[in-house]
Amino acid sequence: MYYFNPNIHPYKEFKRRLNTLREFCEARHYPLVADKSYPLEDTLRGMLSEPTVRCAYCYRVRLEMAARYAKEMVEEASLLQKEEFPMSELIIGTECGGSDPTSGLAANPLIGQLSDLIVKEGGTSILSETTEFIGAEHLLARRAINKEVHDRIFEIVHRYEDSLRLVGEEVREGNPSPGNKAGGLTCLEEKSLGCIHKGGHSPVMAVYDYAKQVEAKQGLVIMDTPGNDPSSVAAMVAGGAQIVVFSPGRGPPTGNPLAPVIKITGNKLTYANMIDNIDVDASPLIYGTKTIEELGQELLKLTQEVACGKQTKAESLGYTEMAIARVCNFV
Repeated sequence: MYYFNPNIHPYKEFKRRLNTLREFCEARHYPLVADKSYPLEDTLRGMLSEPTVRCAYCYRVRLEMAARYAKEMVEEASLLQKEEFPMSELIIGTECGGSDPTSGLAANPLIGQLSDLIVKEGGTSILSETTEFIGAEHLLARRAINKEVHDRIFEIVHRYEDSLRLVGEEVREGNPSPGNKAGGLTCLEEKSLGCIHKGGHSPVMAVYDYAKQVEAKQGLVIMDTPGNDPSSVAAMVAGGAQIVVFSPGRGPPTGNPLAPVIKITGNKLTYANMIDNIDVDASPLIYGTKTIEELGQELLKLTQEVACGKQTKAESLGYTEMAIARVCNFV
């Protein structure tokens, strides 16, 4: 975390905000770099020089200082050497979007196979997208490690449905999306049954709120995220996921600026049309030319290579979509 807040007045408030951020970082074990300079007079002059655009000066100065410090960090990072770490330290996020029937038949089961392999090694896999548990939440709840986790699964689903009802909407009437229907999905339950395959067969150990810090070596956990892909991916990365494994059935080109995104499709036509943008073809699982165990080992190897620095196709193409869900988890 980086703190630079030159326009806060009085100085007592400046210190209060800094102390609050310091307490937060200590609690979350985040490193904090605090610029304690307080150039209030220079800041006021700058603000008065641009009176017609409210906040423009403050935003620009903050971004310039953050970019300057980030450049220094990059220079320091270039001196770092790679170190080996066990698979148990790995946290992966799992996501699906633009789903079609091949997502539930091949791509998501393959991600679930990877999830189980990561969990077997002592690592952590995050299952996301609360909107796409609806209709299959009872199946996830059966796999809860205890009653608390069982009840939390139902809680986040009901909370989402209730929040939509407050604005006069029913999620079961608006899902699947038009794109899902064009791809061949017929109902919400069909979509959800495909989605939860990403969690494999491991027990659900915990449920995390949006973007909360996920502990390593947890096994399979759930994070309460919306169905919007960039918002959901951002939450998992903020929570600690070093890699995201994403199944774009119909090919949405999602990436992330902070973590590599491995993309998998079970649709051989999508893969053929977007071979420059999709990393893994899972369609052999549908046509019977490879088993899920064989493809799972191949995906595990690719995940290890990406963890060691290999670029994904989204990284090579520069896809860095980013969004943050606020207030409520509306799609």
